[in-house]
Order: sequence, then structure tokens, then C-alpha cells
Amino acid sequence: MNQSQLTSSMVKEKARELGFHKVGIAAVEGIEAKDTQRLQAWMAMGYHADMEWMANPKRQDVSLLMPDVRSLVCVALNYYTPEQRPEGEEYAKISRYGWGRDYHKLLHKKLKQLATWLESGGEGIQARYYADTGPVQDKVWAQKAGIGWIAKNGNVITREYGSWVFLGEILTNIELESDSEATEHCGTCTRCMQACPTGAITQPFVVDANRCIAYHTIENRAETLPETIKANLQGWVAGCDICQDVCPWNQRFAQITDVTDFQPYPGNIAPKLVELAQITDEEWDRKFPASALRRIKPKMLRRNARANLDASRRKNDPESNNI
Repeated sequence: MNQSQLTSSMVKEKARELGFHKVGIAAVEGIEAKDTQRLQAWMAMGYHADMEWMANPKRQDVSLLMPDVRSLVCVALNYYTPEQRPEGEEYAKISRYGWGRDYHKLLHKKLKQLATWLESGGEGIQARYYADTGPVQDKVWAQKAGIGWIAKNGNVITREYGSWVFLGEILTNIELESDSEATEHCGTCTRCMQACPTGAITQPFVVDANRCIAYHTIENRAETLPETIKANLQGWVAGCDICQDVCPWNQRFAQITDVTDFQPYPGNIAPKLVELAQITDEEWDRKFPASALRRIKPKMLRRNARANLDASRRKNDPESNNI
């Protein structure tokens, strides 16, 4: 089989066979100046906080990753499970994406299989895959490929699964028929903006990481969190799902995933803040095996839990001292 014999329908069929829930294809010419300008403007505002890797020029030009790239095969994997967090200030909240097995491992395995299959389709075929691990604007490309649209909260929403999806893509030098770009269906809804306790969604489709609970609990390596964040954590110690939980698309269209590895590990749905505030490095290592939560180091997890306990004490007893 040579390059001309690989069609978009064949690629999509193989992707679904490997277990991807959505697949779409975007031509490299699909990226527009406004897409790179939007990223540049976002960074110029300092909204990337200290995530300096966002400045990598490859993020704005995929041909720097693969000079001969012609198409991107974009995929999505639904990770929603139906469990709900318990009420109560004593519980720590972990973002749904981190409840089960590390999504990087699952996506990489499937993407590698798809990339290997593509390369076996003819001499000279190149295929390089990414899943939140390289300088690729995965959300922009997912929208170009028809997977879903970038919503007001910055997440990609799909019609079938809401925003409970992981994204990945394969760059290839095969010229494939591209899909139509997804159209935006947030309408006049501003629930995500209204629900964010720190006002991180500064305007529709613009998120300031400096105000984002998810950024501060996962990426911020500082000894202490900003006071404005600490006061509004609402129990979150690993990510934040507030803007997703209130989204009508998620409330109506979330579907339980068929990926068993995304089922929650015991203890990830209702951990106690007091326990995480004192978790040892050894306990952290045992509690989060093969987990995306390993990005949140033990010291950070203790910091996040203690910040919540501190905020709770202040609210219930303004005279109390910091822990």
C-alpha cells in the first residue's frame, strides 16, 4: 500500500477499532493567522503564568515538528465516570481526569498503534504522535478536525460526550481529506464564567492561569498559594472541575466511558483533607500509582490540602491562626 491508497475513511476506521471515541482530520493549511495571534495575545497578557513552555515556537508552526507534515489525525477519548463527590468541607476534591489510570499512558499506547499502522501503509510515510506531551495546540487542531469546539472555559466540548474527553493527535506527511471545522455552540450561556470562584475566565474563551485553581494546584511550584486562590479553593487539591460541572453540555450529554482504566482508584473520590495535609512521600507513592496526579508532588499536595484547611478555619473562626 502506498500513500495514495490510504484514505481518511480507512484511517478513521482504524482509529475507532483501536478504541478512540472520536476521530477527525485537519489539513495543515487549516491553521489560520488568527489562531497563532490569539495564542500570542494570551501570552502577551501574561495569562500563561509561569508555563514558559507555551512560548515554544513549534506550538505555532507544526512544520517545525515535522517539515513534511500535510495532515493531522485528531482523536478524543471519553473519560467520564458517574461517581459523584460527597458533600462536606472535610473532603478533598480531585479533578475527574485524575481519578483513574494516567491518561497519557492509555492515549500513547493507542496513538502509537495508530501511528505504526499509518507508517506501515507505504514507503516513506511518517507519523508522529502527541497527547498533551508536546508543543501542539491540541484544542485548536481538535476544533479544525471537527472533534468539538473550544468553549468559553477554554475546554473542547464535543456534542457526544461534552468536555469529558482527552485529546491526542498524529502528525503525518500523508495528504488526507480533512473534515469540516467544528462550529461553536456555547450560545449566550455564561454558566462557567459565573461559577468560577476566582474569575479565571476573564472574558468568553479567555482563561487567566494566574487565577485558575487547576493551574495553581497542579503547576504552581511555589511554597504557598496566593491568598486569593487559597480563599476560594472550595476543597480542590488536584485540578478543578467547576466550569465543567456546571456546563449544560456536560450535564445533558456526558456518557459513561467504556475504558475500564478510567474507573476511579479507591480513595480518589473522597479523600480527607486532614490526611492529605500530612501525607508522606511514601504514602503518596503508594496512593497514586500510574496516575496523572503524580505531577502534583507530595509537597504540593500537602500545601494544597493545608491551604483548604486554613481557608475553612478562617471562614468558621476568623480569629484562628494559620496552620
